[in-house]
Amino acid sequence: MAQDITSLSGEDFFEGKSACCSDTDALSQGDKEYDDILELNQFDGLPYSSRFYKLLKERKELPVWTAKSEFMDTLAKGQFVIVSGSAKTGRSSQIPEWCAEFCLSVQFQHGTVVCTQIHAQQAVDLALRVADEMDVNIGHEVGYSIPLETCCAHDTVLRYCTDNMLLREMMSDPLLERYSVVVVDQAHQRTVATDLLQGLLKDITLQRPELRVVLLTAVDPSPKQLAHFTGSTVPLIHLESLGAGEVVHSSTGDSYFCASLRLVLEIHRSEERGDVVVFLVTTQEIDLALDILCNEGHSLPPDLGELLPIAVHPSQPGTLPVLGEMETCRTRRVFLTSSPNEDFFWAVSSISFVVDAGLEKRYVYNPRIRTNSVMIQPISAGQAKSRKQLACPTGKCFCLYPEDRQLPEEIRLHIAESDITSTVLFLKRMEIAGLGHCDFIDRPDPEGLMQALEELDYLAALDNDGNLSEMGIIMSEFPLEPQMAKTLLASCEFDCVSEVVIIAAMLTAPTCFMLPSVDLKPEAAPCQMKFQHPEGDHFTLINIFKAFKQCQQDPYCNVEKWCQDFCLNHTALLMADTLHTEFTDILKRIELPVSVPAFGSRTNTINIKRALLAGFFMQVARDVDGSGNYFILTHKHVAQIHPLSGYGAKSPKLQLPEWVLFNEHSFSEDNCLRTVTHITPEEFIQMAPQYFFYNLPPSESKDILQNILDGAAQHCQEKKPPTSGEEPQEDQTYDRCVIQ
Repeated sequence: MAQDITSLSGEDFFEGKSACCSDTDALSQGDKEYDDILELNQFDGLPYSSRFYKLLKERKELPVWTAKSEFMDTLAKGQFVIVSGSAKTGRSSQIPEWCAEFCLSVQFQHGTVVCTQIHAQQAVDLALRVADEMDVNIGHEVGYSIPLETCCAHDTVLRYCTDNMLLREMMSDPLLERYSVVVVDQAHQRTVATDLLQGLLKDITLQRPELRVVLLTAVDPSPKQLAHFTGSTVPLIHLESLGAGEVVHSSTGDSYFCASLRLVLEIHRSEERGDVVVFLVTTQEIDLALDILCNEGHSLPPDLGELLPIAVHPSQPGTLPVLGEMETCRTRRVFLTSSPNEDFFWAVSSISFVVDAGLEKRYVYNPRIRTNSVMIQPISAGQAKSRKQLACPTGKCFCLYPEDRQLPEEIRLHIAESDITSTVLFLKRMEIAGLGHCDFIDRPDPEGLMQALEELDYLAALDNDGNLSEMGIIMSEFPLEPQMAKTLLASCEFDCVSEVVIIAAMLTAPTCFMLPSVDLKPEAAPCQMKFQHPEGDHFTLINIFKAFKQCQQDPYCNVEKWCQDFCLNHTALLMADTLHTEFTDILKRIELPVSVPAFGSRTNTINIKRALLAGFFMQVARDVDGSGNYFILTHKHVAQIHPLSGYGAKSPKLQLPEWVLFNEHSFSEDNCLRTVTHITPEEFIQMAPQYFFYNLPPSESKDILQNILDGAAQHCQEKKPPTSGEEPQEDQTYDRCVIQ
């Protein structure tokens, strides 16, 4: 039946009647007006609703619609196709729908359709819109899967999901045998996950000739990306956009932030109706702009209408507003966002103005110091073009940079700038699953790859042959960074699973601490000090989570108000609660023991630190002068404890410890250690692998540790020698962790 598609135009294929309605032509003239009522939905067999026809009319006006026949022909004839078009061409909604029609035409004999997105919120929004357009129920014929939430059924024919969710699915279904078409949206962003997917799909298509792969991009792909799959040029369908509005360039020097806000206010005073999108650089700028525009909006004349600023943070779950159309024309929305989020505005046709700073913030991982550096860089030429196309043909795009500025031609590759330790762990797992090769479009940085292998070796995730060990296999089951996964497994040995699962959930979710406005900062510290634990921030997180759960169980406690009173993020705590359940379920599924809670006892405190050190022994620092200057053992950098830490707040209850374990070193932003806990050098020596300790660079801190280690060895030698036939006993104080 696949050949039948090629003989139909896109419109005929979509609107073809079912067999039971083929005799409608025989109806009398008076019955012609009921033809639409008799037309049945291909996917659920029910008559189409009136809303279906209303949306169909809107869909036919999208630029992508003119390419339907060409796309269906290409999909039927070959394995690969790339569709290039900006956010408002309709590519992310229409192409997956047509893929579902293609699968329906061959009776789903090779599977269904999955479409990946970078951000979870966009996967949900698109699934809801497409279900509406296809006139089916969300969660049935059309569904979505995002972290911590699945809305699908056994009869789902089109599923939107995040790219990371599809990668995790491949651990149990390496050849993606349940799918006939895999659509990789936003492939132009070149994230680690999208590059990884494209590399693995090349291998899968060799083993599954019937599988179709569709790449959706906002800009034309590079020649290397075009030639990636087959060694020859992949068919490329280019969608014409509706046309960009007027483009105005201006040079603002370094004051793009103030210039952006002045432009917004000027637009609101003097321009016609229409929403505004402002592309800033950092999250802090977005939040500050939100506060300023809210305050300025109150002083504007009422006859101008309401100015409604909205912060759009796709990387922060639970913070995205609904981006649909406003019912009132008296309100002008100002969407404040950062790069690269052009695709988030696919559903907002009311955008008339775009303000573009022309810069982006990138995290570039340095494997030598095992931390990210923050760089502010110009956006690519493709990104600049995508932003200009957001404005309607009668609108304007204000580019706050000179017209002659030379922008990079291509988007920078995340695979060459990111910590790929988790990626390498996943690829090692895929080797076991049968996919032994990932042909990347661009290879990862060799130094970063070696550092990732070294780290996995330190964590005992690899065996002597460099293959995944039993420990590594279990670590890969958790949607966690390898260090945290190792910590969680170590907690099973040290009988503190209940507490460490809380730590893992709290650190994986967004920070639970609200970042109040400047005038409220003095009030936040005393509120949160109630939860501070003398042993450090990891223990403080346990206190907060337990207090949150206790408030949830109290019928008289208003949880949201409780969070507000203590300057805590209610959404983040809800996510941590969900993650806590997920991690606990995984432990039970793989039959690992979950200990009885014992938080507060001295033994439990020591065991939690041991478990933390089992995973984070590479992140230890020592106060070298007693004033809070912490020397990081692995790369000799000196940093301070973050002010939001219990120690950083310089609370009278907590003295600065000499040795600390930290969760993160924010090197370029503030050079601070975040989420720190007090440890002893003896605990570090006990838990760190010997070969890691010996590979540490020379320093005074290493000499102190070596003296402790030598003293322990001498103490063992001075013990009474064993009698004949007895095995010598090691000093139990310095036994190595069994899990190593």
